[in-house]
Amino acid sequence: MSPSPASEPVYNTPNYLNAEKGVRSWLTTLDHKRIGVMYLVLVLAGFALGGFFAMLLRLELLTPGPTIMDAATYNRMFTLHGVVMIFLFMIPAIPSVFGNFFLPLMLGAQDVAFPRINLLTVYLYLLGAVIAVWGMIQGGTDTGWTFYTPYSTTTVTTEAPVLVGAFILGLGSILTGVNFIVTTHTLRAPGLTWMRLPLFVWALYATSIIQVLATPVLGMTLLLVAIEKAFGFGIFDPARGGDPILFQHLFWFYSHPAVYIMVLPAMAVVSEVVQAFARKNIFGYKAVAFSSLGIAFVGFFVWGHHLFTSGQSTFASGVFGVLSMFVGIFTAIKVFNWTATLYKGAIHVAAPFVYFLGFLYFLMFGGLTGIALSTVSLDVHWQDTYFVVAHFHFIMVGATIMAFLAGLHYWWPKMFGRMYSERWALAAAVLVILGFNATFIPQFLLGNMGMPRRYYSYPEQFWSLNVASTAGASLLAFGFIIVLIYLVVSLVSGKVAGPNPWGSRGYEWNTPSPPNVLNFPETPVITSGAHEYQDAGTAEVKHAQ
Repeated sequence: MSPSPASEPVYNTPNYLNAEKGVRSWLTTLDHKRIGVMYLVLVLAGFALGGFFAMLLRLELLTPGPTIMDAATYNRMFTLHGVVMIFLFMIPAIPSVFGNFFLPLMLGAQDVAFPRINLLTVYLYLLGAVIAVWGMIQGGTDTGWTFYTPYSTTTVTTEAPVLVGAFILGLGSILTGVNFIVTTHTLRAPGLTWMRLPLFVWALYATSIIQVLATPVLGMTLLLVAIEKAFGFGIFDPARGGDPILFQHLFWFYSHPAVYIMVLPAMAVVSEVVQAFARKNIFGYKAVAFSSLGIAFVGFFVWGHHLFTSGQSTFASGVFGVLSMFVGIFTAIKVFNWTATLYKGAIHVAAPFVYFLGFLYFLMFGGLTGIALSTVSLDVHWQDTYFVVAHFHFIMVGATIMAFLAGLHYWWPKMFGRMYSERWALAAAVLVILGFNATFIPQFLLGNMGMPRRYYSYPEQFWSLNVASTAGASLLAFGFIIVLIYLVVSLVSGKVAGPNPWGSRGYEWNTPSPPNVLNFPETPVITSGAHEYQDAGTAEVKHAQ
């Protein structure tokens, strides 16, 4: 009798998962695929930790007065939530997990250009995460994830470990960006020209440029804050002759491009998913590819829209507002081309496609509110209110998580060789999308009514909308728990996926599932573009003798 699909010995065939056994083989591996899996475990742990802190915040805001914590604890909780979610999940999630795993596969390479540096970034991530979280818990850091001066240099809480941890995380981000850029330039398979690159590679390349150019500015700025805090220098503190607005300029020069470190990889995943599930070539390949570089370029010139209420000149605010809207042009190019790709496509509705639709919705909704916030007169009204919180979560958290889940479900069979329950996946996708809307749409309304962010207490007229937001967060958490359960179950008893369960024609699907240690038995020669659906079969890949 032949074994059932769920019990077929998929992990007995040679692949990157079983080539070496033991914990040490994972901790010392140079295989980009294993490093991607280790990052997956780490960023999911960061996501769970940040989500836990978020639920504590929502429980505190369930009632107008003190509910489960005092004001000082609340300040520490939203700092923990922000730092963990941004630095430990949103920035590294897609590049470190899917970038590490799939960039060499899409380029026809055996690994990244610098495998040892790649492994080093894992340990830098671990070291930075441990130092930052320990510092926040032990030192009671309460500045928020932005570390604004002069408060961060005068508060009695301890900031230095958190700042050092963020510096170490930034160093790992820079090394990853350098690795990806060099890999893309030097390890492309024969025949893989720039105009045949998967769109995932284009966006990852643009993201890497931002990581390399912008992250050092943040690292130097955080070190200056730590030095000022420790030695009393007058760098940012006006009482000592410093300039707190200088800190804002330096911080946002990195942190707004960091927005695109989060969303550009999300767009990269979506570009792959929409082609696979529409069974159609991307509409406007060059426009989508070059718009990634356009977003990366313009992203360096829009940081001033975070300073509309800081006292900068009306002319400067107007210039930054107009430049901010240029980002919307490049984003619109992508949105219109993704939508055109769906036109007359043979659409296959599965969990990754549902998350793509969720991404499109959150990107459009959040993007439109972003255009409103880049208008100076409107931003003055909404500054430091829950409208800004809701906008940020829609455009960054919502869009990034939708794309992350789309990529996780799309590439899960390739990474682990198993299929998950499609029914549970669709149910969870609906819960996550509905829960996210139920959490943050009330916050748009709260912000428009004038409720300030980062307050642990509020007037009673805001109570009903806060209850609705907390209920939505509970629904959202339930959806994430379902996702975790069926993915773990799939590793144990999931149906064997086969090499290409989606019928995708991306380059990475020309490898077994899970892939071999060296990815390809021979050096591939690329003779057609990725996701070319006009011909039968997968994307054409030959092997050099």
